[in-house]
Amino acid sequence: MKTIKKILIISCIFLTSTVFAQENSKIIDEVIAIVGQEMIMLSDLENHYLQYRSSLPDITKCEVLDDLLFQKLLITQAAIDSIEVNEAYVEMELDNRIRYFISSMGSKEKFESFYGKKVDEIKNEFRESIRDQMIVETVKDNITVNTKITPTEVREYFNSIPKSEVPDIPAEYEISQIIKKPTISVTEMEVAYNKIAGIRERVINGEDFSTMAVLYSEDPGSASQGGSIGTVGRGDTYPDFEAAAYALKPGEISNVIKTQAGYHIIKSINRMGDYIDVQHILIVPKASPYDLHRANQFLDSVYNVIKNDTMSFETAARKFSDDPGKINGGIIVNPYTGNTWFDATQLGNYDAQLFFIIDKLQVGEISRPSKMMTEDGNEAYRILLLKSRTVPHKANLRDDYNKIQGWAEQEKNTLTIAKWVRSKAAKTYIFIKDEYQNCDILNKWIQK
Repeated sequence: MKTIKKILIISCIFLTSTVFAQENSKIIDEVIAIVGQEMIMLSDLENHYLQYRSSLPDITKCEVLDDLLFQKLLITQAAIDSIEVNEAYVEMELDNRIRYFISSMGSKEKFESFYGKKVDEIKNEFRESIRDQMIVETVKDNITVNTKITPTEVREYFNSIPKSEVPDIPAEYEISQIIKKPTISVTEMEVAYNKIAGIRERVINGEDFSTMAVLYSEDPGSASQGGSIGTVGRGDTYPDFEAAAYALKPGEISNVIKTQAGYHIIKSINRMGDYIDVQHILIVPKASPYDLHRANQFLDSVYNVIKNDTMSFETAARKFSDDPGKINGGIIVNPYTGNTWFDATQLGNYDAQLFFIIDKLQVGEISRPSKMMTEDGNEAYRILLLKSRTVPHKANLRDDYNKIQGWAEQEKNTLTIAKWVRSKAAKTYIFIKDEYQNCDILNKWIQK
């Protein structure tokens, strides 16, 4: 995960480097620093400075150069240790980044127009940067792999924090859920299929696909765009959708395709290697009011079983829930942190309706069944259990040991890496151009 996060930061240079090149085309590039056999160019400094400044407006060029020197030292060490990264992973990350920016800009053509280059040229330009960042993270992990933190060190770390700087910990919630999705009847499935089949027939007979998408498609993300989902690559859509879309020639219309979302027809616009431009029309099979009522009734009976202490919430979740997370007793995992605790902001962003229900419950209390929207956009019902709630407070070792342990580990890793840098910098050839040697932060790099 650390590698992925770092690459996400570096991938922003895809945008900033082009902007910088356009705004500073008169600057003559030059070498401003060398670490071992690795050079840092003026353009490297300016590009990284522009990128970092977008999120850290107070950052200085001295600080950016310090970071670049650090990265080059790690790359130099990787060469000494013969550390390499799998080229397949580099290509996968490049493809992920390209797809992300194409999706953000709306189409492959807009992406290429922004750069003034073809996708393959852009990939060639940034392949080395992505590879270097993956190598850097590998070396950092190797440096800290044996760094351990003891309970004594955790206490010493916490006690070293001035009382006025002890962080505030907001209220946090731990929640479980039991979800019941209505069973969609064969009749409703047939209704949806017949509707999409009728739309396909009208398109085949000459009616405009884009107009039909605007009028009838139930995909809120693409209907207003005439059904266009822009340029996508392999792995970006449902497997059955992808298989059908890639089999089409430009201008062709697919047969009716069934996926988790519902029934689709697809029109191919263009195919560029592993990327396609397509439009689609989606019809979603709907649960009837009767089906929804039955789901609500079923979950209400589960609610009563739990309330009467006939069965625990965790057992009921494993036995009755349609939630994939039922294996863990229905506990909801925080997608922002990977653990099971949400603060109020995270919970509101994740599911505002869930927050309003939970906020009224006492710890250990369960909610009555309430309607929800599933990830695939369909209606369902759920009951919720508030397992735990903390109150806002100053961080302390009793209640927040795991958080404090993480902070202490992070600081120890930082100190371990800093010690490693001092040792390696003393044994490595380092050149820094005179005009940057007045940066105090670079003193550790300047060889006496």
